[in-house]
Amino acid sequence: MPVHLRKLPPTIFQRFFRTETAGGSVLLLFGIAALALANSPLAASYAGVWRTPLAVGIADYSLSLTLHQWVNDGLMAVFFLLVGLEIKRELVVGELASVRKATLPIACAIGGMIVPAALYWVFNPIGFGARGWGIPIATDIAFALAALALIAPRAPTGARVFLTALAIVDDVGAVLVIATFYSQTIAWGALGVAGLLILVLFGFNAMGVHRLWPYLLVGGMLWYFVHQSGVHATVAGVALACAIPTRTRTNATQFSREARSVLDRFDQTESGDFIVLTSKGQQEALFALEYAAQSVTAPILRLEHALHKFSAFVVMPLFAAANAGVTVALPIRHAKIAVGVLVGLVLGKPLGIMAAALLAVKSGVARLPHAVSWTSLLGYAWLAGIGFTMSLFIAMLAFDETASVGAAKLGILAGSLAAGVAGAIALRIASGFRNE
Repeated sequence: MPVHLRKLPPTIFQRFFRTETAGGSVLLLFGIAALALANSPLAASYAGVWRTPLAVGIADYSLSLTLHQWVNDGLMAVFFLLVGLEIKRELVVGELASVRKATLPIACAIGGMIVPAALYWVFNPIGFGARGWGIPIATDIAFALAALALIAPRAPTGARVFLTALAIVDDVGAVLVIATFYSQTIAWGALGVAGLLILVLFGFNAMGVHRLWPYLLVGGMLWYFVHQSGVHATVAGVALACAIPTRTRTNATQFSREARSVLDRFDQTESGDFIVLTSKGQQEALFALEYAAQSVTAPILRLEHALHKFSAFVVMPLFAAANAGVTVALPIRHAKIAVGVLVGLVLGKPLGIMAAALLAVKSGVARLPHAVSWTSLLGYAWLAGIGFTMSLFIAMLAFDETASVGAAKLGILAGSLAAGVAGAIALRIASGFRNE
């Protein structure tokens, strides 16, 4: 009788890649829907929905924001918490954990931020439009990986890991830019309370607290005080992520020994009908195995796993629905903003990334990922020019509700689309070279 082996479960990176690519597709659909509504007879209703006020809290201790603000300040804090968790994991055990592995994506991310900002400044050197220099520096990891999956489904693992690491370092830069350049006037009292709460969070970590609820409870308070301080509230998500523990209560050897003992107990308490529900011993063994699995799983992984689908399929689509709706009409006085963003994404990103990669590889401090040529690297660099989510977010911070934000959004949408098309062409050409 043939033995049918079960397919091995996907690795952490494979699950991450699949979630990001699927989430990117949903994000695209919501973005298109928002764009269509904003240019339809329902445009006024679409805009009115997001201006609806919503108060959360009790009596005098409530916080009233519009739906648009709750999405951008509240839900996006969850997105930034996930970003922070991914950054911390990569720094501890991932592609950024060693200097050798981290050099190339870090160098490329820095080049991919400096050059787009510089090109934007060429078109907007002075005046109100100059505030938007941070818009083209960002990479949308979900869209970039979704585009890669559609364009080059057989791309080498090293290429996918490189693009992911590049986007994560890009996120670090974007977070620093938001915290430093796009925060409001600081309320030092609220910021001081936020600082004390951050110390409490790191105190939990130092004391070995592994349950997530104390971190999330204090994290919610941290979000409120950061919001009230004038620093953008999403920074609270990153600060909370930094405090989440990476250590576990038990190590792999202890878990292996305990799990085998529990599984032996599971087999020994079989009631004869092979139905777990009728065997109390097997039920207890399963609960014991679940507890052992939690003990060996780092809190950072538990929280990241819990947030990933919520962020990909709820937070980011709602963000796109709230922010991608822009009227396709560009006043001449705002054209430079749109052109600056478009040029920054389409030309600045690949130029900055390729120049940094060339410098890092030729100097010997880094090497190209396995099976990645310079032509295919150009394709991945262009995909990094898809800046949708983070770029829209920075545009809202830079220009708020002014007419300039519409021009910035048009530049983001056009630039991201053009960068994706250019990346597809470059990767097709690189694939043709390999097949010759």
